[in-house]
Amino acid sequence: MESDKNINIVESAAGADENEKNRVLGGVLYLVGTPIGNMADLSPRAVKVLSEVDFVAAEDTRHTGRLLSAVGVSKPMVSYYKDNMAQSGRRIVERLQKGESCALCTDAGMPAISDPGEELVKMCAAASINVTCVPGPCAAVTALSLSGADTRTFVFMGFLPPEGKPRRDALSEAAAERRTVILYEAPHRLKKTLSDLFDACGGERGLDVCRELTKLNEQTVRSTVGEVKAMYDSVEPRGEYVLVLHGRMGGEDWRSLSVREHVEMYERSGMSRMDAMKAAARDRGVGKAEIYRELNVRQT
Repeated sequence: MESDKNINIVESAAGADENEKNRVLGGVLYLVGTPIGNMADLSPRAVKVLSEVDFVAAEDTRHTGRLLSAVGVSKPMVSYYKDNMAQSGRRIVERLQKGESCALCTDAGMPAISDPGEELVKMCAAASINVTCVPGPCAAVTALSLSGADTRTFVFMGFLPPEGKPRRDALSEAAAERRTVILYEAPHRLKKTLSDLFDACGGERGLDVCRELTKLNEQTVRSTVGEVKAMYDSVEPRGEYVLVLHGRMGGEDWRSLSVREHVEMYERSGMSRMDAMKAAARDRGVGKAEIYRELNVRQT
């Protein structure tokens, strides 16, 4: 029988004590979902965990401090964010190993989703530390449910890379995707992202834009890439955004197409020739150079 030494199995702490429901246990990291806008969305279980853990790790201690104060909780806090996650993460793990309990909070939504908390969970897994989740609001799923897009299968891409080849590659992947694509975007970058999506996908691709979710000024726009881009050409973006890009629809099954027809299929969806060749290469599992050769296009 093969060894199972590489299998990491950690039992949930959620119901570990039958005598007290949701008891907070030592040596456990609790991922606590917090409101993305509406304070009433903080669950009773989240309040209980926050009030009983030994300390709270927060992306922004001032922001989380105001949240705790609003529900009458006072706890020692440590900062844990992108720029200090390696050093702070090690200290948190050491305290957990000594038997303390910790609640991890991001500024809004679920820790570890497009968030540095992902790395802390990995560190805990490597150290065989129990991690459990107190589910709460998530902007990606909230926007998806509001969008009217296909929810059966979807891809969460979070924030696009800011520039260069990584950004171009991500946009190309989003343009080629048949599944619904969910993106996060900040207001100061929204116009650029809409312009880049227009270049990559064309103007007819379905796009739903959710703004300020659960807040007083919540807004959902269900339209197309081209129409949303035109709207924000004359409107200044405000608030946090979730973009729900509908999957590429129609078109032939590429397996029955020649390379040229495959590339032309993507071009008809609004892609540039270069992005269409990249998408065809990715479908076929070949290098871009092979597609270039088939089309008799010289690489420059």
